[in-house]
Amino acid sequence: MDIYSSIFEIIDMRSFSNLWYWIGLAVLWSSASHWAIGVPHDLVTRARRVGGQSEQDLLDIARINTNRLLYIVDTSGLAIFAICSFVLTGLATMGFFYGLEFAQAVFLLLFPMCFVTLINISAARRLRQQELTLELVSKRLIRCRVYTQIIGMISILVTSFWGMYQNFTVGVLSW
Repeated sequence: MDIYSSIFEIIDMRSFSNLWYWIGLAVLWSSASHWAIGVPHDLVTRARRVGGQSEQDLLDIARINTNRLLYIVDTSGLAIFAICSFVLTGLATMGFFYGLEFAQAVFLLLFPMCFVTLINISAARRLRQQELTLELVSKRLIRCRVYTQIIGMISILVTSFWGMYQNFTVGVLSW
């Protein structure tokens, strides 16, 4: 038995039993819930608490990111939708039909992020329709953050159950 076989036997290189996958999942969802429409949550809380320049910064960055996101969606949204659908369908087919664990892991990371993107687009469209005030912007961004956190909790729960199932059926304990 050579050194590489020993290392790969000690460190399982499969997706759901790899610690780095779970660290990546946690970082993905903490980042997604911190940034709503590209606006960091600490800026929202500082603007509500302090006001002044922080409030103006929040309104400016919300306006800029709203216009930027909606421009991207309006100009190339259909192409992005088609590419994302192709990639997600390929990952789901390779992962769940052909049993490729890496494709399952990537699908379980990317698929819920589509819902987060739709929530951000919806919030951006609602912000564009109204005059931007501190109360309106902070309310929309906090609501967007809460919805993202709910999707994240459900996604982490489903991913962890699927990962445990995969580890029990394919791992050391399988028959």
